[in-house]
Amino acid sequence: MCGIVAVIGSREAAPLLLEGLRQLEYRGYDSAGLATVELLAEDGSSRLTCQRAQGKLVNLTACVEEKGAPGHCGIGHTRWATHGKPEERNAHPHRDGSGLVAVVQNGIIENHRSLREALEAEGVRFVSETDTEVIPHLISLELRALQVQGRVVNGRMLLEAVQRVLPQLKGAYALAVVWGEVPGALVVARKQAPLLIGLGEGEFLCASDTPALAGFTRTILPMEDGEVALLTPLGIELYDAQGERQQRSPSLLSGGDQVADKRHFRHFMLKEIHEQPETAELWVARHLPPDLSSDDPVALPFDHSFYADLERIQILACGTSRHAALVGAYLLEQFAGIPTSVFYASEFRYAPPPLAPHTLTIGVTQSGETADTLAALTMDAQRRQAHGEPAFAPRQLGVTNRPESSLTRQVPYILDIGAGIEVGVAATKTFLGQLLAFYGLALAFAARRSHRSVTEIANLKDELRALPHQLLSLVELHDQRCEVLANRFADTQDVIFLGRGINYPIALEGALKLKEISYIHAEGYPAGEMKHGPIALLDARVPVVSIAMPGVVFEKVLSNAQEAKARDAKLIGVAPECPDTALFDALLPVPEVSEWISPLLTLVPIQLLSYHIAAHRGLDVDQPRNLAKSVTVE
Repeated sequence: MCGIVAVIGSREAAPLLLEGLRQLEYRGYDSAGLATVELLAEDGSSRLTCQRAQGKLVNLTACVEEKGAPGHCGIGHTRWATHGKPEERNAHPHRDGSGLVAVVQNGIIENHRSLREALEAEGVRFVSETDTEVIPHLISLELRALQVQGRVVNGRMLLEAVQRVLPQLKGAYALAVVWGEVPGALVVARKQAPLLIGLGEGEFLCASDTPALAGFTRTILPMEDGEVALLTPLGIELYDAQGERQQRSPSLLSGGDQVADKRHFRHFMLKEIHEQPETAELWVARHLPPDLSSDDPVALPFDHSFYADLERIQILACGTSRHAALVGAYLLEQFAGIPTSVFYASEFRYAPPPLAPHTLTIGVTQSGETADTLAALTMDAQRRQAHGEPAFAPRQLGVTNRPESSLTRQVPYILDIGAGIEVGVAATKTFLGQLLAFYGLALAFAARRSHRSVTEIANLKDELRALPHQLLSLVELHDQRCEVLANRFADTQDVIFLGRGINYPIALEGALKLKEISYIHAEGYPAGEMKHGPIALLDARVPVVSIAMPGVVFEKVLSNAQEAKARDAKLIGVAPECPDTALFDALLPVPEVSEWISPLLTLVPIQLLSYHIAAHRGLDVDQPRNLAKSVTVE
């Protein structure tokens, strides 16, 4: 979850590190720190400077401005706490006893306790509670051993020391190391955690995610699992886990990647909600061009073999991505006629269903780095390969907003949702992008399986083409309405969200959004299930948000809302404006559209309602407590 940055070149490192960390702060903001190595004289003497601060990056920035961090080589870190409280002593970088070796890490060292005990038995003193601190101490021991052998003190020695240490580490990690004795070298390594190298002119920057690189260079070299690299101002030496030198061509960042800018908006989250019409417009332009045939109603980057002989689909996801997957499952089953199941990726690894033939497995992760989802996909592929029968062979698709991510290198098929950089920790436009990806899949499968008529498919496409304009109107309308409505939630402690059918996942997403950014307890339920327990919670202090869209369950949802109103609950409706919806105490109106398309519209008011409640309560909307944008640990 943490963000790491490393840089080496001809410019002062600290400003580059701070800017990179600013772009990655959504990955964790419990503490931040950096270490730089400065060349002091022509005789090669050098000095390592380390600055750390508890809390958000602004505190580290102030520390660096006051105390300085000179040097052209350095590493930086913004932390989401796993092992050890969010205190300065647990902030990265961590150093060895001499203070000359500094390490930043994203991941978890699972065997850190046994390594720590062994080091303490040798007299090593630890100052933090983190799993990372074992790494600089281990590297320091290897450096001393190499020096005793008479080896030359240079970057190659640091590289070899790190290579000797890595096999001792169990778990997932991305790390960067500097050594105060060598100002012109840094070493980076990855295992089951993201790390990319950006190539500039006479300088290199390494980071956990592309936003830190986008303002530096568009030329990147994603590191593969198990690789370690030595970076100097002269170039990159890349090695695999066996120590073999690797040669690989760099790639270019996609055009949608750019340095995050809040523009005139109060928060990134609000900006990103307002960017959803553009997200939809780009999706329509890319996937629904006017020249498509009825046999091929949507432009997807797949060949015929992707669709052939498919009998069922299983989807693996977490959090908001799982809610998008639930909408996707509804579409794939009800519109396209394919049996589809959705699994929590974190649970799938430990209780997978029996293997079934001709199954497509879809992993949904906006970052492409969600550890639980990647691990579940790996396990699914291994089980299927071990089976041996061709009908059980792995068939995997990834849905992501990061086409340069680990997911892309793991699965053969990718749907890039193309939503652009999303800084707000609570997903908004990437949720819309994930939903649209499933609409595209449902259209493609429905046409190829002849499960829907040409007219039905054309009607859905027409509604999708109208979506950008509808979203634009909805965002403007509900930004104002929800700001006014938020005042009613000043003292609210509990909220119930209700939905049915294809909008039940939107109720789940509404509850999650409210929990994430306002810290109000909220739950999403199928509206028909409320009377089977949750109705006991209702009174005048518990608002109920009911999503009621015309369709087969419209009247039933309204009836469920009446049941809540009879218990004095204040009703907020996400529904068309009509006589039937006059029962709501407050209405967040949406256009009357087909039930198929309705989740793409009902998501807007639930996002904006959550946003304005949190903003009204004076909370940090973009960086809610205890959360991180990319969950790269189990």
